[in-house]
Amino acid sequence: MEKYCVLEEGKLCDGCGQCRMCDLDPEKVCDNCMRCLKTGADYAQIAIDAVILEEEDVPEEYRE
Repeated sequence: MEKYCVLEEGKLCDGCGQCRMCDLDPEKVCDNCMRCLKTGADYAQIAIDAVILEEEDVPEEYRE
């Protein structure tokens, strides 16, 4: 089954690993330090594309 890139819409995953890299230091693999989310703001915002409640509702391109 084909896997799609999480960074570029419509692109097939080619295993480049760019999605695993740190946003603050592109030479470092993300270690979930969360420094990229610490902005001093009163709140953080994350865009949600969809809420999937059932396994069968997951689009094919996101299934493993």
